[in-house]
Amino acid sequence: MPRKKKATQTPPLPIILSRNARKKRVGKGFSIAELKEASLSITEAKRLKLRIDKRRETLYKENVKALKAYLEAIKTS
Repeated sequence: MPRKKKATQTPPLPIILSRNARKKRVGKGFSIAELKEASLSITEAKRLKLRIDKRRETLYKENVKALKAYLEAIKTS
């Protein structure tokens, strides 16, 4: 049985602001708006094993930059 290749790049983790202290923390997943901004569909994000949080409606530019950088890293490798 052939072994699966390990991914060279690990998927980025989403960053969100906590409600009370306004500190950055790791979120549960990327919002759909962030995926659209990075020109990704939900099915493509699932294929790339990215976390998706359908309940979240916010759009953080940091997460969009992280997604775009991840997509570029995948294309070059």
